[in-house]
Formats: sequence, structure tokens, C-alpha cells
Amino acid sequence: MQVQVVQNVLKINDELAALNRQRLRAAGVFTVDLLGGPGCGKTALIEATLKRLVPGLRVGVIVGDLATQRDADRMARFTDQVVQVNTGKGCHLEAHHVMQAMTRIDIDRLDLLFIENVGNLICPVGFDLGQDVKVGMFCTTGGDDKAAKHPYIVCESSLLLLNKMDLLPQVPFDRDLFLSDIYRLKPDARVIELSAVSGAGLDQWIDWLGEQRPRRASAGGNDDATAHPELARK
Repeated sequence: MQVQVVQNVLKINDELAALNRQRLRAAGVFTVDLLGGPGCGKTALIEATLKRLVPGLRVGVIVGDLATQRDADRMARFTDQVVQVNTGKGCHLEAHHVMQAMTRIDIDRLDLLFIENVGNLICPVGFDLGQDVKVGMFCTTGGDDKAAKHPYIVCESSLLLLNKMDLLPQVPFDRDLFLSDIYRLKPDARVIELSAVSGAGLDQWIDWLGEQRPRRASAGGNDDATAHPELARK
């Protein structure tokens, strides 16, 4: 009986995620679900990204946290299209959270949407939100064993980020071991090493976002048209 309940929950989530994806794609919005543990630098990365994206690119952010709206307040300095979702004791965002958040931002005035998931390397991986891509984020201060201990985020992410490279000389982090664990799990993994604080590697991240822009018309989900040619760094 418990298995059936779990299956029903996931089925409902997937149905709502499909509706989210249909709505976002119809509006021509490229959506990134950013996953990572607490303190890995997700908020700092989005802040740095918003600073570097070309003027005129319309960006929104849905921020997931257990409590407070501090991260949303940080984002609000760069965009007025930001929504904080507090999950209480919930360890991840679900499709219904995103659906509700989308009623509080103007999707039709967006080109790019970041979903900053709740800080967690486990639970968020299994829930589709309606995003185009999942991006998994690690950091040097979190330990070089995190990829091996959390294989599903490695395998499910379109891109993996290693943040806080500026702190590498100060922490006991074996970069070679970390990378070997990733490529053992996913031989074709794309990894970008960066620092949201110093700016190192951010150009690669911005370029990757530009490469991933969806090839679809702004309405109807037609993959034959290219959307968001302006998705590039300054």
C-alpha cells in the first residue's frame, strides 16, 4: 500500500510538471533547475549570473528554502520577477510549488527562469519541476567525496558545477579524485569549475547557458525556431 501511495505522489507530480513545461515552453522561457547542498553557493552564482547577462534579457527566479525570504531579497536587487517558496519541513521543491510560484511572476515577460531548489543533494533530484535542464552544484568546501556519495545528482544533471575554486588552496579537497568519481559515474559529464565570488569560470557558465537555449518558437513548442539568441554574457 505504501508503494502505491509513493507512486501516486510521483505520478501527480509528473503530471503537474508536464503542465509547467508546456506553459513555460509556450512562453519561450528556458528554465534551469539548480540543485546543490546548503552553502554550496547557488544564490551567489545566480546573483553573479544576473550581473553578467546582457542587458534586456528578462530573467526570473523561483527560490526554494525551508524558511525566510533572504535569498529572494538578494535576487530582488537584480530582477523584479522573483518568488520565494518556503517549504517548511519539506526538503525539496515539487511541481505544484513551481506552478503556484508561476502565478506570481509574469511568465510571458521572461526569457530565462532559474529555479533555485532547496539546499539538498538527495531529495530534489527525483522530482521533475517542468525545467529544461537540471544543473548540479558542488563546492570545494563541501568535500571531495560528495559526487561519489550522491551519484544520482551526477547522473541526472545536464551540467555539473564545482564552485569555490578560489578556496581550493585552503581546503583539503582532492580535485582529481572528485573528477574521477564524476567520470566513473557519467563518462560524458560536462563539468565547469568556477568561483561565484572571484568570477573565475563564470564566462564558461554563461556560454553554456547560451549553448543550451531552446530551439523552439516562442509559442507552441516548435523546435524548428531558435529562441533567446540574446542569451549571452556582457
